[in-house]
Amino acid sequence: MQKRVRVVTPITTRGFRKPNECKMLQAPDVAIDTVEIDTGPASIECEFDEALAVPGTVAKIVEAERAGIDAVVIDCMGDPGLRPARECVSIPVVGPAETAMHIASMLGHSFSVITVLDSIRPMLENQAKVYGVPDKLASVRSVDIPVLDLETDLDRVKRVLTEQAIIAVEQDGADVIIFGCTGMLGCAEAVRAGLLSKGLDVPVIDPVPAAVRFAVALVDAGLSQSKRTYRRPPTKPIVGYEDLAPAMRDAAE
Repeated sequence: MQKRVRVVTPITTRGFRKPNECKMLQAPDVAIDTVEIDTGPASIECEFDEALAVPGTVAKIVEAERAGIDAVVIDCMGDPGLRPARECVSIPVVGPAETAMHIASMLGHSFSVITVLDSIRPMLENQAKVYGVPDKLASVRSVDIPVLDLETDLDRVKRVLTEQAIIAVEQDGADVIIFGCTGMLGCAEAVRAGLLSKGLDVPVIDPVPAAVRFAVALVDAGLSQSKRTYRRPPTKPIVGYEDLAPAMRDAAE
């Protein structure tokens, strides 16, 4: 039986996540599709952006369950809406940051995150605390390239990612590298090769493939989030989110 995974990109920039980028993760028994949110920020580069993305992200995840999707991956290392969405649906909802940090904690003693801008560093440091792995976080470094500029010069992105990854390993003591933005999808092979050229044999985690494959594994295992932890929201009036309110009410019933 074919498993259906939806990648929800929590920004309003159309075409940022190209369908073919996720289709390469498909298998004969796994179908993957992508959607963007309808209201929210053009990109996520701070806590304010993340907060604006949450209502639209939750709504898209509720829609996914109603459409028969088996699992959802949130396409952002901020994991916006991860916990509230888990309250609203029964299907697995996977965040790439949570997934990547726990995988990295199993693959090495410490990890570093290489993200887009330094403004995201506090968000990622807080995530490590929330996810229970602050002692594993060696550092958060940035390439100083805004999210929406990543695809304009991919060769430069790969070069600067590699430079920062080498510093993270040699100076910060990282045993594993995590990309701190899902817009860096597809750069892992080049960064891994650059590290190996310096004699640094450490894993490089591309969070989107890791999250998608983890979501599929949860479906295969018949597992999803606990409803003792992520309990259904109570039914109540929601002022200002009239489009979201019906979906929330359906989820609570």
